[in-house]
Amino acid sequence: EVQLVESGGGLVQPGGSLRLSCAASGFTFSNSAMSWVRQAPGKGLEWLSTIDSGGRITYYTDSVKGRFTISRDNAKNTLYLQMTSLKPEDTAVYYCRFAGQRGQGTQVTVSS
Repeated sequence: EVQLVESGGGLVQPGGSLRLSCAASGFTFSNSAMSWVRQAPGKGLEWLSTIDSGGRITYYTDSVKGRFTISRDNAKNTLYLQMTSLKPEDTAVYYCRFAGQRGQGTQVTVSS
């Protein structure tokens, strides 16, 4: 059974930083591309970033390019999202995603 557990969210001021983590189990993490998506209040799911299984190739949506960095530790079965220069419009529930599945999410609120 695929399990994805996100953590690391919280309240941060504009311009601040957070690092999200996603602990994965139930599948061969080191063989799997992984993604981060988010859902802002009243909006649909938005894809943010994808990383290949080896951690060498990454993709980002334009709105987070240069501010967010996706990475992974295959030895720990963990996916990360380093977020910097956060803006109020980054407020959302953030999820890691694999094969169409996602965890319970972690809330990120950017507000002064």
